Amino acid sequence: MNKNELAELYKIVEDACKSETNAFGYGIWKDHILYVIEYAKEFAPIFKADPEIVELAALLHDYAGIKDESLHKKHHIYGAEEAEKLLKKYDYPSEKISIIKDCILNHRGSVPGKTTTPEAECLINADAAAHLKGFTSLLHLTYVKFGMTKDEGNEWVLKKIGRSWKKMSPNVRELLSPQYECIKKLLGPYTI
Repeated sequence: MNKNELAELYKIVEDACKSETNAFGYGIWKDHILYVIEYAKEFAPIFKADPEIVELAALLHDYAGIKDESLHKKHHIYGAEEAEKLLKKYDYPSEKISIIKDCILNHRGSVPGKTTTPEAECLINADAAAHLKGFTSLLHLTYVKFGMTKDEGNEWVLKKIGRSWKKMSPNVRELLSPQYECIKKLLGPYTI
């Protein structure tokens, strides 16, 4: 994929994040999607994953739920379909589209999946790591968007962070252990 096509895809996803119909607010772009992309690029060598594939999978992994909130609960399924539609418009190779779809289908910590490629493992870890780095945006989501109390919100975030932690590979956990322990101390006393 050339730079202009990649820039167009970034704009499509960012514009969806800016949309008034995006229930998660623009913060999902700067406090999650961009973090997932950053970590996917960083982790690609660790997992021996194709850097272009993991960047595209990271960019598109939550797109369906951002574009249409009604798709959020199954955004991994609809996201794989949306990614295929978008990438076909750029004549992206079908074998690479299949890998990106697999990444998106299996990225969720709350939905059992199976990793079949290094790229899927990379995205799973990048998404989980982004939840740690952007945990303040999760707090915003719980308190502002969901209207939870402080205790409800803290518990919800800790459970989400716990699911993310469990899906991380041991080598990524080792890298991010200080952040994880800090979040647990800040939001405790709930167990995750």
